[in-house]
Amino acid sequence: MKKISVVILNWNGEAMLRQFLPSVIAYSEAEGVEVCVADNASSDASCDVVRKEFPAVRLIELEENYGFAEGYNRALQQVDAEYVVLLNSDIEVTPHWLEPLRDFMEVHPEVAACQPKLLSQRNKEFFEYAGAAGGYIDRYGYPFCRGRIFETVEKDDGQYDTVMPVFWVSGAAFFVRLKDYREAGGLDGRFFAHMEEIDLCWRFRSRGRGLVCIPQSVVYHVGAATLKKESPRKIYLNFRNNLLMLYKNLPEKELNKVLCVRSFLDRIAAMVFYLKKDKESAKAVFQARRDFERTRYSFASARVENMMKATDEPIPERVEYSILWKYHALGKKRFSQLRNFVKGLTA
Repeated sequence: MKKISVVILNWNGEAMLRQFLPSVIAYSEAEGVEVCVADNASSDASCDVVRKEFPAVRLIELEENYGFAEGYNRALQQVDAEYVVLLNSDIEVTPHWLEPLRDFMEVHPEVAACQPKLLSQRNKEFFEYAGAAGGYIDRYGYPFCRGRIFETVEKDDGQYDTVMPVFWVSGAAFFVRLKDYREAGGLDGRFFAHMEEIDLCWRFRSRGRGLVCIPQSVVYHVGAATLKKESPRKIYLNFRNNLLMLYKNLPEKELNKVLCVRSFLDRIAAMVFYLKKDKESAKAVFQARRDFERTRYSFASARVENMMKATDEPIPERVEYSILWKYHALGKKRFSQLRNFVKGLTA
């Protein structure tokens, strides 16, 4: 058994493999560590690039494009390691990036997963949108991060360099005990992509397992490399999967109220897209809601299992307020401005 398997899921990412895989190989060399590329049936030369240019990398070839979630589930069936890192193909790692993550997990068996500090590969002084220094979620399902709330991305001045418990760790660099991953059922392949790591982290936290950000490990993330940030397809997946995540994980006493409020808020979001003359994105929101209503009960068995396995303890990193209200009405644009409101966290 390996100690750590770094698994990079790839789909038609030939150029990104050439650009970013060298840093992963160079800075992940250690006893018991392997680097793998799991290819989601690419139609470009990705597999040949790995075989010919990176022969030390283990190549796992999947028979079709399973998407992010199911692609990783199938790849990890072929991995035998204590820890696995789900690493995006557009990540540039830094020297000794694995050591703080491994060392923390070795002495904290109560923690299921952790993440490094994610900075922008395009502008390395700033946090990266998809994860920053660890993620949280508000009462209505809106995620935010230390270092990023909605569209406001902070400059990294070391203000979030403490190890901190979080609600979710970014799927861009997801360091997880393989045993925990499998016991929780892995990523939900029906999501295809987006929100799947937050859904998995919700299962971890509701079952009493910890999640943390380890800022002493630093990586740089390009972000939005497969689906552009403003893509209607990405908007659709984010809205639909967020609603499915709420349905799967919310306690019974909150479910109907939260979904009712979200119905109102999602319609406002669609209206904002229309006012910005972005009809395709507005349509994506309505399509996401229709598909959620159409498919939600096919997730009923997953909801029953989650409720049965959840502890009665509240999750402190799932905050009780609305981050929309804090951000838009009260002008709280930086995570540091929320410290007095985030239960269970310290500065």
